[in-house]
Amino acid sequence: MATMRGRTMRNDKKRFAILAGALAAWLAAAILPAAAQTADPAPAPSSASPGSASPASASPADPEPWRFSVASYAWLMGVTGNVGVRGQQVDTNASFIDLVQKSNTLFGLMGYAEADKGPAGIYLDLIYTKLNFSASQTSYRNPLPALRISASAYAAASYQLFIAEMGGVYELAKWRYGEASSTAIDGLLAFRYWNNQLTASFDADANFDIGRRFRFDRSGGIAIASSDVIQWVDPVIGFRVRHQIDAHQEFSMRGDIGGFGLGSQFSWQALAVYRYGWQLEGGQTLSALLGFRALSVAYSRGSGDDTTSINELLYGPIVGVSLRF
Repeated sequence: MATMRGRTMRNDKKRFAILAGALAAWLAAAILPAAAQTADPAPAPSSASPGSASPASASPADPEPWRFSVASYAWLMGVTGNVGVRGQQVDTNASFIDLVQKSNTLFGLMGYAEADKGPAGIYLDLIYTKLNFSASQTSYRNPLPALRISASAYAAASYQLFIAEMGGVYELAKWRYGEASSTAIDGLLAFRYWNNQLTASFDADANFDIGRRFRFDRSGGIAIASSDVIQWVDPVIGFRVRHQIDAHQEFSMRGDIGGFGLGSQFSWQALAVYRYGWQLEGGQTLSALLGFRALSVAYSRGSGDDTTSINELLYGPIVGVSLRF
């Protein structure tokens, strides 16, 4: 069994290495030619006589300079599906409103950054969220005048999700309808890293008090705690459509698929975003974002009582701001 697991891990590492090399080669082939086009040409030999002063030649302006975009957004996430840890499966179906009402701690941090030069670019998308739930209950019973029974229970759960996606984009086609309106189609290739951490605990205690007359007091309790960290990397391929409505408005849609049994069994994502931007004095563009995102994953490892699985659909609207410069 250990030998088979070792072979499987080595095969997965080989696959990831091949995919990483393919992504690096694709980015290099896309970005390096664009960067080479903007390099200053070698100065031509001067035909002036040795005694004459050669005029200073100004470097040509870069026709396709680097463009950067950073965004901070909130994903009002709902979830549906199930999670299995060590053979125990739990259904997870809750809207964003349910999560807000039932969670003691709701924390999320999301960010996006992209750098483009010519038709090629690279991007980084980060998602971090943490949920804490707890509940307690105490009950008392007096079946007899001198007998008092009390029982209390406390349960707590913590779920932490971190997703980091990094990849490259390349503009495959573009159509212009005027000075400020256009439509473009981009291809993308990326890796998406998942890290899921689930911790659950349960404490129960019971007390039996017969009273001072008999001087008898008995108590007993039980405590259970379980935690697991589930992480993997998915290769991702997809397309993005960008439509510039006018100088201020843009609408974009993205779809991708990944996993293919190399990390998860399968994953998919659909994203639609509307932007409205304002031009700043320094030439930057500040935009407000509004959209909807859905991200699904099916992951499983182990068997029997050692089975760990995640079959989730994360969905909900997104709101945020972005800055382009």
